[in-house]
Amino acid sequence: MKLLMLGGSGFVGRAVIAEATHRGWAVTAFNRGRHGAPPAGVRHLMGDRTAVDGLAALAEGEWDLVVDTWDGAPRAAQATARMLAGRVGHYVYVSSGSVYAQPVPAGVTEQASVVDAGPDDVDGDYPTLKAGAERALRAVLGDRVLLARAGLILGPGEDIGRLPWWLNRLARGGEVLAPGPVDLPVQYVDVRDLAAFLLDAGAAGRPGAVNVVSRPGHTTIGELLTVGVAATGAAARLRWVEPGRLLAAGVQPWTDLPIWIPPGHEYRWLQQMDVSRAYADGLGCRPVTETVVDTWAWLRRVGSVPARAGRPARQPVGLEPAREAGLLAALTTDRPPR
Repeated sequence: MKLLMLGGSGFVGRAVIAEATHRGWAVTAFNRGRHGAPPAGVRHLMGDRTAVDGLAALAEGEWDLVVDTWDGAPRAAQATARMLAGRVGHYVYVSSGSVYAQPVPAGVTEQASVVDAGPDDVDGDYPTLKAGAERALRAVLGDRVLLARAGLILGPGEDIGRLPWWLNRLARGGEVLAPGPVDLPVQYVDVRDLAAFLLDAGAAGRPGAVNVVSRPGHTTIGELLTVGVAATGAAARLRWVEPGRLLAAGVQPWTDLPIWIPPGHEYRWLQQMDVSRAYADGLGCRPVTETVVDTWAWLRRVGSVPARAGRPARQPVGLEPAREAGLLAALTTDRPPR
């Protein structure tokens, strides 16, 4: 197989390249070259999709499969698809569950409506950009494009820092503010399992949209954090607090306490997506212990969460130590966790 990876220097792109080279595929990476060269054996083409003539390096060549992680202006995705349409077999676009139009029901399927976005748009928020790119690619490629609507992505290489924040916090030890309920289901996909699915589904020519994330309840917040304590070997004590008390204290799900979305929250659906199609198409998800242990090993090796390739810097995730200490003092008791 001949793979063209559009991007390839970020979290998902690197995982896709690693999986493809492991399979012995011939891999070409197209990006701006600002975040280091691709691995040995990967052909590197340089270009900027936002610049005039920025696609010139793609003017020649044929590929069996394209994987694209673009999250900028849909117009750039449209231009790329038009240039490549006659020279590629199948196109996989790494989209997001964020494209679904609010309010989103629990168990959302691929048939749900998405946010209103045009294929020629040049600006917008993340859901609008992703939805616009989906529409642009479908308009050009029809059934030759797979729209992989990923949910929460974790694993080695994570450049947002959600799981790394928890692991670093647990490694510091002491009392750790743990958001309840302990048995709250958590739905995510390990980046390596996502990469394998993208290549398998792309090689099989799967069309249309698919939610790509583990089954709801693949793990729980309690299991995730308990495994994190074991992985780091830290002397950490999880102090569980009911979600209502955390919310009343101004704690923001997803940002102050990464990964956590409590019951009843407007974005709880992000961890309750229907994944029937993905599993029917061959998605497999490794145990949470493997994701946590491997992420901790990677984090110790690299030292810190890398910058997000090709994207603006985001606000750091996770509570500051002083704020966490204040919340622990105000909210925790010696009652059994719920």
